[in-house]
Amino acid sequence: MNEIGYPGQNPWNDWANSAEGENREVLEGWYMQHAQRPARVAEEHSETAYTTNGAIEFLKQHDHAPWCLHLSYIKPHWPYIAPIPYHQLFRDLELPSAIRSQNELKNPHPIYEALTKIRVSRAFSKNEVRDRVLPTYLGLVKQLDDHLGRLFQFLEDQGSYDQTLIVFTSDHGDYLGDHWLGEKDWFHEPSVKIPLIIRDPSPEANCSRSSRSSDLVESIDLIPTFIEALGGTFPDHILEGHSLKTLLKNTSSKSIREYAISEYDYSVAPTSSLLNADPKKARIYMVTTQRWKYIHTIGYRPVLFDLQEDPMKLNDLGDDAGYSKIHRELNYQLLEWSLRHSQRVTRSDSELVSRRGRSEGLGIRIGFWDENED
Repeated sequence: MNEIGYPGQNPWNDWANSAEGENREVLEGWYMQHAQRPARVAEEHSETAYTTNGAIEFLKQHDHAPWCLHLSYIKPHWPYIAPIPYHQLFRDLELPSAIRSQNELKNPHPIYEALTKIRVSRAFSKNEVRDRVLPTYLGLVKQLDDHLGRLFQFLEDQGSYDQTLIVFTSDHGDYLGDHWLGEKDWFHEPSVKIPLIIRDPSPEANCSRSSRSSDLVESIDLIPTFIEALGGTFPDHILEGHSLKTLLKNTSSKSIREYAISEYDYSVAPTSSLLNADPKKARIYMVTTQRWKYIHTIGYRPVLFDLQEDPMKLNDLGDDAGYSKIHRELNYQLLEWSLRHSQRVTRSDSELVSRRGRSEGLGIRIGFWDENED
């Protein structure tokens, strides 16, 4: 950024993620009280614009050759600060209230309780903080949407849009005050239910176009999907995911999976200090089905939500003995997942089958009585 007029050793922090005060003093975007102010950087030089420009340059260089582009945008993300005009687009609109209940704070799970006590959660539990940050966050989403539109228009002008499989997704969500939390460290929907939008250009996908699937899908399903889209067969002895081809082409009524898994290691997170956690045991596992969400925590009681009766997940049933049967069923699914054959990466199933009995052909005779045995 120095080359285009933004001086300093760290122009990303000092310009793209800082604002100016009334006397033109630099205000760091890390402090959420400044979220309503515009970033010091011009919009065309901001992170989202810069990343999109890089993608377009990449596409220009690969105009007549196959390509694969992983385009990783930084925003929306902290520091919560947006360039003009995106910093104010949602400032005067009525925004939804945080999804949370005082009931969540009664007899809370110890790890969840610790999460509510860390700095970012205490901040976002205040309405004035959420009201200041959320419009900026939405502005950053709108900026991303606008630049993706610019990118897709370039693909159309280049003539490659109808040959391109496009996947829009994220690595995690952001609580922004929902459930009295900030950041991403628990397993409510704001954190783990991430967007996944797939645009498959093939005619076979016309039947599912503009539809929405309620199947349980994991991020690890994307690589198998890409391999199959390119006409390959994905190595299921290496990759654990499932191809989403049947969903995109609507060729099967069978669900991709019965349950989905998420796991988290909090050994270096602030909560580990509050809990004096043993690093070897600071792990959490989530199992979710269409009906239930179960969270297994090492050393503590489980967490359970009934997604049908409590879709907002405000009532933790983890210590309710009346749900012990559900606990056991979901814990068994976690056990089943933990015992999956995930470590064998040297040979595929078909290769293993082909090797059966091969030792006899090599002259190895284990257990034979004499030469007359078959």
